[in-house]
Amino acid sequence: MNQQSVPPAATPPAAAPDTPLRVFILDDHEVVRRGVRDLLEAEEDIEVVGEAGDARQALARVPAVRPDVAILDVRLGGADDDHEGIEVCRELRARVPELGCLMLTSFDDDEALFDAIMAGAAGYVLKQIDGTALVNAVRTVAAGQSTLDPRTATRVMERLRGPGRDEVVDEPSELDRLSPREREVLDLIGEGLTNRQIADRLFLAEKTVKNRVSAILAKLGVGRRVQAAMVVERLKGQPRP
Repeated sequence: MNQQSVPPAATPPAAAPDTPLRVFILDDHEVVRRGVRDLLEAEEDIEVVGEAGDARQALARVPAVRPDVAILDVRLGGADDDHEGIEVCRELRARVPELGCLMLTSFDDDEALFDAIMAGAAGYVLKQIDGTALVNAVRTVAAGQSTLDPRTATRVMERLRGPGRDEVVDEPSELDRLSPREREVLDLIGEGLTNRQIADRLFLAEKTVKNRVSAILAKLGVGRRVQAAMVVERLKGQPRP
């Protein structure tokens, strides 16, 4: 008696690849951008969807291409005290809250690290990082996690809990110098708002807000808006002058 032949089991279709991680690169050096692009695009799960050489280009292009991660150079323009990339991070996080920002820098700078974290960056790596570690950092940030190691996280928390008096001046006499409008602006700085957001909230020109922020920093004797924000945090609950 002939046995009925049984067709071979069908081979299950290969699983479709996950959607690639979309990455944007901001760096004012073309060679660096090309190197990072080539490194990332060698990975099957990563796609570079855009790049920029300055802050203006990044702020225009990132919201349009909607990357998962933006790799942002901390210092744009080459000035030693320039942290424009951190301001780009702050602005992009305000416009695209789901964006993960990974700061890239040549300098191990505690001030820049702290400012970057306060601006919403999920990671901070040196340009001396090896390729595998950079790729892993991109994947970590894309997953909504932080790349900060425990020691770095401890440094940040110590700054938040107990800033030194040489870093933040919060004497009442300093706050007395602020006008009522400047106190309003200072409160909004404490909420993490960008100059543009403050301008919209107070119905002012963005340039006016920028000038007021500069005046506030000068009157408080601090050099960065994140230090002004720490003044607000430490004075919560105290009566206004």
